[in-house]
Amino acid sequence: MKKVVFGLEPLSCPSCIKKIESALYKVNGIGDAKVLFHSGKVRAQFDDSIIQVDELKRIIVSLGYPVLSQKVS
Repeated sequence: MKKVVFGLEPLSCPSCIKKIESALYKVNGIGDAKVLFHSGKVRAQFDDSIIQVDELKRIIVSLGYPVLSQKVS
């Protein structure tokens, strides 16, 4: 499993957490996903043989949250 941290703009409401986490958990290959409300970060573990980091980024952007940075480990 690989890990990625996406930096977003600060989130405006707690329901943003549920919206992003729910969308990521529906994706095959996600092991864990956590949104940190106050820091505007999304942390996810994923299997890169099933899904790529760019696909995860597209999901978040499609929900209306611009990704400002990403760090993969």
